[in-house]
Formats: sequence, structure tokens, C-alpha cells
Amino acid sequence: MIQTFLNQGLAAADLGLIFGIMALGVYLTFRVLNFPDLTVDGSFTTGAAVAASAIIAGVNPWFATAMAFVAGGLAGLITGLLHTKGQINPLLAGILTQIALYSINLRIMGRANLPLLRTDTTLSGVRDAGLFGTWASVGIFVGVVVIVLIIVNWFLSTDTGLAMQATGDNEAMIRAQGVSTDVMKILGLVISNALVGVAGAIMAQYQGYADIGMGIGLIVAGLASVILGQAVLPSRHFAVATAAVVLGSVIYREVIQLALSVGFDPNDMKLISAVLVVLALLLPRLTIFKRMKARRRQRQMEAAARQSAASDPSTAPVGR
Repeated sequence: MIQTFLNQGLAAADLGLIFGIMALGVYLTFRVLNFPDLTVDGSFTTGAAVAASAIIAGVNPWFATAMAFVAGGLAGLITGLLHTKGQINPLLAGILTQIALYSINLRIMGRANLPLLRTDTTLSGVRDAGLFGTWASVGIFVGVVVIVLIIVNWFLSTDTGLAMQATGDNEAMIRAQGVSTDVMKILGLVISNALVGVAGAIMAQYQGYADIGMGIGLIVAGLASVILGQAVLPSRHFAVATAAVVLGSVIYREVIQLALSVGFDPNDMKLISAVLVVLALLLPRLTIFKRMKARRRQRQMEAAARQSAASDPSTAPVGR
């Protein structure tokens, strides 16, 4: 029994890490750009469809995954152009792209489901060795996520990344500094959905098929990962925040797996996901969490005061 729960937990960790890449894309739009992008439900399937179709056609699996990255980015580009150049509401722009992608994804795949069980993929070696749902596969996906985190954090620390963060924080202010906020929004949406597309490609290769409905409701999972992660590891520093998003994705998948293990109907998973998001939003507003946040802020202020006093003795309090 214990071994079964452990195996299920490791399998959920695999999924959480893969979906963590998708959650990073959601974080870039939802938190960094302050842009509610619903393209995710479509671009995830686009990445899976492009990668699966290319692999079946004989394309190198690594190149097929790169193609999924580009395809996801193109989906984000469409949403960005609809919003910035077409002056369409962000939510509506994402919905329009998502709806259009449903038909496009069907065109790419040619049918509703593409199996990959008899083809070589980037994960064939891991699958053939029977390592899925083990510590080995968790370690592999941790390595992949760490690489993605390093790249994302490096980008956010560049001038362009800082301008993108400023666009989400105060659009009028950064525009006054001569930065094109339209370009920042488009770039953010492209990078975000490119990450989502890669996650879709990896998921298709992990589960052995691409399906037209695999991205439905995924934005809820992404938001849940972002909110849960930042509730567990609250921080203003983007390096900690991005790591928290991945942690939130793993927690989310573990909770879903736990719900299935104790007998919940799989048809109720969307409801459970919505409840998790609501709880994650409400928990920080409880009195106990407000007090913890106030104490943490007080400690930060005291630490900053001590650091300031150490660097400039003239500002230190004078003893009696």
C-alpha cells in the first residue's frame, strides 16, 4: 500500500514538473505582464499537436520539440497583435485565439488523437527503461525545469526583462521612459506561449499521444500553480517567485492525485481544481496569515535598517 502511494506520488511529481513549465508561461503573463491570457488552453495542445505530427512524420524528436516552442510562440504572437494592434480586450483576444487554435490543431493532427507509442521520442529511453514514475524520472524532469528556470530568470534580469516587468507594474510610467509597451506585451505573450507549447510537446511524449482536448481547462491549473506556489513561498524576488510557481505545480498535482486515491470521481477534477484556486486566493486573507505577513514585513524592515546602519554609521541610533 505504501509503495503504491509512493509510486503514485512520484508519477504526480513527474506531471507537476512538466506542467510547471506551462505554469511558468502563465506566471509571465498573469504576474509579470498583468495580462489575463487564455491562449494557454489552445497553445498547449498546439505544442503537443506539432511535436506529435512532426515525430510521426520522421522528424528528429528534439527538433520536433523545438518546432512546438515556435508554434506556441506564434499563438502568443497572434494574441498579442489582436490586443495591441487590434485594440481588443485581453480576455477576448485570448479567447479568440484559443477558439481558432482548436480548428488549427485538428488540421495539424488530421484527427482528434495521435498515438506515439511506436515512435522514438525524446523520452523513449526513459520509457523503455521503465523509469516513469520513479525517482530517476523525477530527477530528469527536475534537471529540465532547472534549466528552464535559469533561462527565464536570466531573461527577467536583462534590460528587456526589467522593462517587461515595469510594463506590468506601471504601463504609463515605462511608456514615458520611451519603452514600447506594445512590444513588451507581444514579446511576453510570445515567450509565455512558447513555454506552454514546449510543455505540451513534452506531455505528449510523456503520455504517448496528443489529444485535441488535452489543453481544455489548463489555464485553471496554471493559475492554481502560480497562486499556490506564491502562497507557500511568498517573495517579491522573481528568482524565488518562478521557483515557487514550479513548486505550486507539483503541489497541485499531488493534491489532485491524493483526491483520486481517496476515491473522488475523476469527473470532479475540474471542480476540485476550481476549489483549490479559491482556497489559495482566500487563505492569505485569513487573520493568521495576515499576522504572519506583517511579522515577516517587520523583520524585513528591521534587517534593512540594520544593514543601513552598518553601511553608514552616522545613521545608527545614538546611545545614552
